[in-house]
Amino acid sequence: MHAIRETTIALFCAVLIIGLASVGSAADNKAKSEEEIGIRHETLYDEKAVKPAHGEYGKADPGSSKPIGRAFENSPPLIPHDLTGMLPIAQSNNSCMGCHMPAAAEAMGATALPTSHFFDIKTGKDLKGELDGKRFDCMQCHVPQVNIPEPIRNTFKADFRTKKAKTSSNLLENLNEGVKAD
Repeated sequence: MHAIRETTIALFCAVLIIGLASVGSAADNKAKSEEEIGIRHETLYDEKAVKPAHGEYGKADPGSSKPIGRAFENSPPLIPHDLTGMLPIAQSNNSCMGCHMPAAAEAMGATALPTSHFFDIKTGKDLKGELDGKRFDCMQCHVPQVNIPEPIRNTFKADFRTKKAKTSSNLLENLNEGVKAD
């Protein structure tokens, strides 16, 4: 009984000391602006100041650019065209959807959004042509290509299972591959 009480008192003292130390360090911290947090130190509301550290973004107009090969099967494709005037992307204002929705993509010369974007993976529900609300922020996964010489030659060769997998997604067909249901 005596050992339990000593352990409890020691634990209480340790928690108290840690708590007091964190209060002291929290007082030293000042609020940081949005530009000071994260790895991007420019405003998040205007793309004019956004430049790659080295190299230049492609300047090809949408529809006239050549698609960039995928890095690996089901990797999000890179954006091969200029994004001037298309940012910021918001749920109510998304320039990408005008060209990349399946109904418009072929006529626009754009890559159509894959079926996985019209499917709620969390619930397993087919959204029947409606974009999953979590998929509106295109640049969470898709980024523009920066034209830059390789400082070290990249010798990686992706292993695609089919020729079609090099240019389009088969994520929904392969999503549960190797997963055994109990």
